[in-house]
This record gives sequence, C-alpha cells and structure tokens, in this order.
Amino acid sequence: MTTSLGEVLDNRRTAEFHKAARALLKEPLLLARGPSADSYRLVRRYAAELRDWFDRNTGWSLRVDAESARLRRTPGTLADATHPAREASRAGVPFTRRRYVLLCLALAALERGEAQIALGRLAEQVVLDAADPHLAAAGVEFTLERRDERLDLAAVVRLLLRYGVLRRVAGDEDAYVSGAGDVLYDVERRVLAGLLAARHGPSLIDAVGFEERLGALTAESALDSDELRFRAIRQKLTRRLLDDPVLYYDELTDDELVYLTRQRAFLTARVSELTGLLPEVRAEGIAMVDPHDDLTDVRMPEQGTHGHVTLLLAEHLAAADGEVSRTELELRVRELAAVHGAFWSKSAKQPGAEGELVEQALARLSALGLAKRTPAGATPLPALARYAVGEAVVVESSSRPQRKAPRP
Repeated sequence: MTTSLGEVLDNRRTAEFHKAARALLKEPLLLARGPSADSYRLVRRYAAELRDWFDRNTGWSLRVDAESARLRRTPGTLADATHPAREASRAGVPFTRRRYVLLCLALAALERGEAQIALGRLAEQVVLDAADPHLAAAGVEFTLERRDERLDLAAVVRLLLRYGVLRRVAGDEDAYVSGAGDVLYDVERRVLAGLLAARHGPSLIDAVGFEERLGALTAESALDSDELRFRAIRQKLTRRLLDDPVLYYDELTDDELVYLTRQRAFLTARVSELTGLLPEVRAEGIAMVDPHDDLTDVRMPEQGTHGHVTLLLAEHLAAADGEVSRTELELRVRELAAVHGAFWSKSAKQPGAEGELVEQALARLSALGLAKRTPAGATPLPALARYAVGEAVVVESSSRPQRKAPRP
C-alpha cells in the first residue's frame, strides 16, 4: 500500500506544528536571530494556529513580530518552586533571592535607560534603586563594591543576554567583575517590553504579602458565570498537563477534580494534538509522556555523578514504606559510594559530600513530581514506583566501565 501525497503533506505539517509548539514550550521567548532562529521561523509560519490554540486552551497570549516570538506563560500552580531561573552557564546554578531582586532592578533601569548602556552605568542605577526603604526593610542591600555582588550582577546580565534583551557590543563581564574594565550593550527594547508575563501590571497590585501579590499578578478576570468558571478550570488543567511531569488528583480542588474526571479524554487529546505527548492515566493521576524525551528542563535518567546518585536514591525511596530521613539517605549514599564509586567524580567520593549529593537528588526528584520534601527528609510519590521494577545493572565494556540504568 502506498501513501498518498496528501497524507505525506499532512503528516509533515503535523510534525512541524508539534515542533513549533514544543519549541515555544521549551523556550517561551524565541529570537529571530541566533541559535533559536530556525525555531522562530517555524513558529512564525504557524503563528495564527498556535495563537488560537494557546489562547483558547491555556489563556496564554502569543505575540510574534519581526524580531521575536513571545509566549506569555503563566503557571498552572503557584506553589511549585522547583523550576527557578538558572545561571546562563553550563553549571546552571539556580538564582538566589538576591539575584531575582537584582534582575527586577536591572529590568527597571533598562526600561528607563537609553538604547545603549554600559554595565558600570547599569550598576549605578541598580545601586540607586536598591536604596528604596522597602528593600532595606526587607533586608536587601546592594553596593556592588564586593566581588560576590558584582558576580551576582554579571549572572543577571548574562541571563538577559541569553534572553536577547541585551546584545554585547564590546567588553566582557569578567573584566567588570575583576574591576579591570567595563562592558557596552545594545538594549533590545521590543524584547525587553515583552519579558514580563503577568495578567495585571505590578504597579496595579495593592496586595502586600508575597503569595497575595503573586496570586493577584496572575488572577483571572471576574468569573461571574458558569461558562467563565469552567473555562478557567479547563485552562488551568491544560496548563498543568503541559507544564507538570505528573498531575496528581489529590492536588486538585473538588471542582477541578470533577471537571477533569468528566473531560479527561478531551483535555489529554488536546494536549496530544498540540505536542505529540501521550497520556499515561493511573489511579493517582496523569502523566503526559514525551516519546521524544526532550520537552523537559530536568532529565531522569541523566548522565554524570548526580544523575547516577539520583537514580540509585530513587530506587531506595521507591522501596521505602513512607518517609525516609535525610540521615538515612546520606548513609545510603555512603554505602552506594563503596559499590559504585568507580563511576563517580572524585569530589563525590570525599567524606562529607553526601549532604550535597542528597540535596541535588531530592531537588531533581521533587522537580519531576517523584518525591516530596519533608522537614525530616523525603516521601516517595506514586510515580516513583516506576523506578522500583528491578535492580540496577552494571555493564562492563572492554575499554571503560559503563553503568546501564534500569528502564522505567
């Protein structure tokens, strides 16, 4: 049986549509230049359909112009802190509270500034704005006189370079950090203007507490009819199916659970239509499985020492009957080092490294919805059971030992 030309074209179009949607979900801000140029062109080709799909099913707006494509994503849940902004470096260190504050101050200064700005000038503006009494009362202070403070600002600037808000004209951030020079940037004002993704302007928010302000920034408009309330629930559930590795039923409100129970097939079909993700429905919840295994910012299994330790601790947690303490997890890492240490980095085998290894593993397992942190340690979540199907197998090659991870 031969495939008709129409079928071939339809399949190609579906594949391109999936690719464009996945590109936006991985990088909600795509530039028309640089490494994301190919993805940008694909998104621009399907802009009308993508804009309609995201607006109707998630409430996210999509703006595409000659310079960039920006999907204004708001999270399905405001309680998940496991996916922070990270340094634009290979280490990908999570942003601290101070760096988040610096990022906001830098964006405010750039918004008021000229089309070009030097890093030293930006630093002066940040220091002036940081003198605000509200920041001082919150215990935040920046003088940028110390090297570690300048490193924080350099990390913020590099993140803005990665987003395309800034373009380096001359100089290097390392020279600024060491006090040996300065850096000049072009400010991409259209990209800067589209960076904030919120339903309401921060200056319009009267709430005081952090959670209240965050909720007000992303709050829906008045939901004064059943149709609007159902639409809000549908969009929230779709956002969670797109964003979260696992959606557990016990995390939902009664109204959300009733809606999901009735509309589960429809919702998962719509997500599959956009992305190619496949639903895995279990008694405890739903996971949208990625057959291409690239639509994630946290991978598991993962190569390297931390990935290996995470996998081994996942097996241990999956076999546990309830909560496991940090002390027990660190003891388990020491035991594992005696068996698998030949595959680990030198620093990971040093005495006292257990705490950091356990911390890294719990961060990854929490981000993937496989375990939940507790004050004393961690508790396995239902999806972790897929890592309890058998013992890990170590395969010796002729040149170098390799560890084969168990398949989930």
